[in-house]
Amino acid sequence: MTTDAEPVITLLIADDEELTRTGLRALLSAKPDLDVVGEAADGAEVLGMAERLRPDVVLMDVRMPRLDGIEATRLLRTASADPPKIVVITTFENDEYVYDALRAGAAGFIRKSAPARQIAHAIRLVATGDSVLFPEAVRRLATGRAAPAARAVSAAAPALTVREREILRLMAQGRSNQEAAAELRVSLETVKTHVGNVLSKLGAANRTQAVVLAYESGLVGLTTGGPA
Repeated sequence: MTTDAEPVITLLIADDEELTRTGLRALLSAKPDLDVVGEAADGAEVLGMAERLRPDVVLMDVRMPRLDGIEATRLLRTASADPPKIVVITTFENDEYVYDALRAGAAGFIRKSAPARQIAHAIRLVATGDSVLFPEAVRRLATGRAAPAARAVSAAAPALTVREREILRLMAQGRSNQEAAAELRVSLETVKTHVGNVLSKLGAANRTQAVVLAYESGLVGLTTGGPA
């Protein structure tokens, strides 16, 4: 039984392996605040089902036939003014497909072998606008990567205030808004405002994409996680 403090999160599972989908549905449906409203076998199915079912979160595999999870993520992010949040579910966290999905706008990733409670926690985090960020893994994936879109972000560097750079550094370290507020000794609302400004100035869909772009453009150093 749920309460007003525990809203139900609707979920669409996308994976080309039926056994994986069935297992995830069984595990996640057991959580009282999670409602699996559909399953998709490839990225093309995801698009139609997301439009019809309007899930809060899509649990997205990246290696799928017809349309992979990367392109499906990109299309979902641009197809609607209020797209679902996307969590990539993967076998290997150092998979470059995962990194490309993060660049396309996924809010984070989780391994398929993770316990059900961790997968459920990741879903809850992104449903509330947070991200699932593993700083070391993202930093490794970002090493040596550069793209015109990311390089263009460097033009936004002068527009970031000193405080916004501090917030971006803490985001890259995987800190939550509450943790950032405590470290900087400011209110939670102030941190949320700064985060919003950072996302807007970098043209990022979410915190995770902002960190990816910041690494690639040099706004955050790859070796330390601190300012470049």
